[in-house]
Amino acid sequence: MMMKKTTVRVDNNELCSSWVVDMEKLLPGTGPSEEAARWGKPSIYRVPEHLKSFTNKSAYMPCLVSLGPFHHGKPELLPMEEHKRRAVLHLVKRSAGKSLRDFVDAVEEMADQLLEAYHGLDEKWRGASRGRFVEMMVMDGCFLLELMSENGRQGDYAPNDPIFSDHGNHVLWPGFRSDMIVMENQLPLIVLQRLLAVQLGTTPSAADINEMVVRYLHYFSCDEGPANDEYLGKLGLHPFEILHRTLCGPRAHHEDRPDSDSSVYVDPICMPSAVELSEAGIHFKKCTHFINDIDFKNGVLSMPVIEAYGDTEKLYLNLLAFEQVHPDIGYQVLSYVAFVVNLIKSERDVALLRSKELIKNFWGSDDKELAEMLNTVGKASLMHPSTKLIVVQKNVNTHCAKHWNAHYAKHLNKWGANFVHSYMSNPWVFISLVAAVILLMATLLQTVYTVLPFYKS
Repeated sequence: MMMKKTTVRVDNNELCSSWVVDMEKLLPGTGPSEEAARWGKPSIYRVPEHLKSFTNKSAYMPCLVSLGPFHHGKPELLPMEEHKRRAVLHLVKRSAGKSLRDFVDAVEEMADQLLEAYHGLDEKWRGASRGRFVEMMVMDGCFLLELMSENGRQGDYAPNDPIFSDHGNHVLWPGFRSDMIVMENQLPLIVLQRLLAVQLGTTPSAADINEMVVRYLHYFSCDEGPANDEYLGKLGLHPFEILHRTLCGPRAHHEDRPDSDSSVYVDPICMPSAVELSEAGIHFKKCTHFINDIDFKNGVLSMPVIEAYGDTEKLYLNLLAFEQVHPDIGYQVLSYVAFVVNLIKSERDVALLRSKELIKNFWGSDDKELAEMLNTVGKASLMHPSTKLIVVQKNVNTHCAKHWNAHYAKHLNKWGANFVHSYMSNPWVFISLVAAVILLMATLLQTVYTVLPFYKS
């Protein structure tokens, strides 16, 4: 028996020693620069389960087409695979002097980079299955290009084509767009750039690729922002990241940065609702569609128009999830949704902002349903301490406090003036008032002394 115990103890010690050796081998890779490089590679993620648990799970799922590996092969999305293959054939056919092998080789050259873009990617796509991954990238990339490059494919498809005809585009575009705003359902835009470089013989600019995505998604215009490297001049990570950019706009260098000092705790700031702000004398004004342009000056709250579509809940839930898992992207949408939830607490707030043309409801719901939807989305939001909106809300609250203090002071002064005018201007009126007060107090005391013996007995 002693020998068995000794053997077990030795085996455990060997296992522990092996673990120590393995862990010590990993120590050199724990420096800030090494870890920054490691976490800087992924840009496409799965939605964390804890987010799905208290939001609408279906908002994180594509309905028509899979883009990338996370939803590839799901039975409900398989019918679109045939049309992906057709997209490849048509695009190659229109590429004079280019073969399918040229397109595959262009993507194969960057396969390692593409594999690293997907966080937590299954091993089934690596090693011997790497070729399947490249094939998927080519097919999905060609499919997206055929969808978005409407002018380039004119006359190449039959008028009754179920996908790429004018009819197919009109009927299916909302569904494709809705699938392209799913965080898990993304394709790196560098794939599109490489495929177009093969087809055209010259590499399209990052701005050209980005603007093609913006035009197709058609949520927000790219015309209001400067074409600088930070906005649309730098190639997007994927379509969804471009959409995030066009919603937020160019970021100020002192705010909403992942490296901002957020170590100091900031108490959550609540702001009165839109109706309460209106009652406090605050006016509302439309600004650009960029949420970074929200501001409050001279009693005027400037904000973008809130446009509600059938997939607005899906859009914001995925944007919120993206900001929570991709640290480099900032906190603008997380803070913006928290701001909107503070502003819109009921259907009365929706009605007020709609009357100011700051809400456009294309969803077809009533004001109450819209308010409930926004507050449901708000469960996944969080006001970050480094955001500009913290300052905006503080300034709004300061304005409201001054207004309400002045309002109460005005009424107190008015009541005081009325009292003096009514009861102090004539001595006989004042004497009558004092006598009435004394009589009232005497009556109350008499009532108390009359009732008290009854309870004692």
